Amino acid sequence: MVQFQAFDSSRLDYCNSVFAGVSSLLQKMQVIQNAAARFDTGARRRDHMTSVLRELHWLPVRQRIGFKTAVMMYKCIHGLAPSYLAAHCKVQTNIILPWSVPSAIHHHVWPTKLPRTKTDYGKRSFAVNGQVVWTSLPTEFRSPDISMDVFKAKLKTFLFNC
Repeated sequence: MVQFQAFDSSRLDYCNSVFAGVSSLLQKMQVIQNAAARFDTGARRRDHMTSVLRELHWLPVRQRIGFKTAVMMYKCIHGLAPSYLAAHCKVQTNIILPWSVPSAIHHHVWPTKLPRTKTDYGKRSFAVNGQVVWTSLPTEFRSPDISMDVFKAKLKTFLFNC
């Protein structure tokens, strides 16, 4: 079981963020993940896969991509990512939001304005998709004080409940 799980994670996760927004490929990858989960657990083909994936603590493929993208954004923002990726993640902190009380400064990390794109390829780029994923997270996840381990644990729980 451990050998197959390692194979599953490495093969499904390898560069899978490139497939963000490509639904036909994501469906094929989900079929592969479901087959791996069936093999590991002995589940039957007609069993509902959501419960099997939860039992294995595996996120579905679409959420795995979101998880990896959000973790990479966290690394970029906190100076833990390679410089070629961090260059796409210029952030602003201490923003006073228009709907907030003037005395309440929000100490959350926000990406700068999204780059303009004209193609679907551009929308799927890390510079755009990473910021979209990051801003879709609850504000408590974007706090600059949160550690990587706490961030990952909260993020995985959040994505399991989506």
